[in-house]
Amino acid sequence: MPRQEVLERIKTAEQEADDIVEEAEAKREELVAEARREADEIRSEAEEEADELESERLQEGRKEIEAERERILEEGEEARDELVAEAEDRIDEAVEFAIGKFEEAVDAQT
Repeated sequence: MPRQEVLERIKTAEQEADDIVEEAEAKREELVAEARREADEIRSEAEEEADELESERLQEGRKEIEAERERILEEGEEARDELVAEAEDRIDEAVEFAIGKFEEAVDAQT
């Protein structure tokens, strides 16, 4: 094989190798870009899910707090009602006591 032909074949092989490397580099860049887009999409979806979970948990927490608040208010109302009932039951006793003291004071003056 003549030397010129060998050099041409080498040159052609080098060009083909350069083309293959260039295509591979372009494919690599394309794959990296696609992977980044997918990663961004996954991150975005994860952030949305986290926001939704946070919102749900906050809502659940608020419901629990409201239920606890209602329970405490109800207990307070029950305690107040009991105190009022006890005070009302003792009104007659307090009136009799006051009348007794008044009568003692009147008797002591006479």
